[in-house]
Amino acid sequence: MEKLTYSVPNLLSLLRLILVPFLAIFASLGEVAVFLSMLAVSLTSDMLDGYFARRLHQTTELGARLDSWADMMTYAAMILGLYLIWPQLFFDQIVFVSAAALSYILPVLLSLYRFAVFPSYHTWGAKLAAVLIAPAYYLLVLYDYQTFFQLVILFHLLVAVEEMAITLILKRPQTNIHSILQLLNKAAKK
Repeated sequence: MEKLTYSVPNLLSLLRLILVPFLAIFASLGEVAVFLSMLAVSLTSDMLDGYFARRLHQTTELGARLDSWADMMTYAAMILGLYLIWPQLFFDQIVFVSAAALSYILPVLLSLYRFAVFPSYHTWGAKLAAVLIAPAYYLLVLYDYQTFFQLVILFHLLVAVEEMAITLILKRPQTNIHSILQLLNKAAKK
């Protein structure tokens, strides 16, 4: 196992993990402004950790896994915040919120079953979905704009299908796979 390296990307992922309990606390206290501000910090650091990992040549298996854990926990905090602070929106969007949760849970369960590890593919689709969820969430909770949120969740479902297909194709666990097409092209060249 890789030793923990205190690189900029890993520290940003650790920051996101540290923020999760605070997001839960402020959501339970109904502190909307603090919750949304902290969430903005977390989501921004999510975009920055991958950028710095590539830019500083600090991409590691550990970093990919930390990022994936931080993603999962942050998205869980977003769902919890929606439930605690905006319960009417939560129940209005229960089908899409459930779909969002399943889009994270099912690929993880399949990877755990198949390889006994948490998946960290970081596909282009997953990166785009991560960028889109922030404005979709804020538009939903601040302006009750539901359509964009629903479309982004449907896109998350497509990403989940791609990740599960990748898990089924792989012979051993891997990280940082750009897309199923990249994986299939690589396999065809062998």
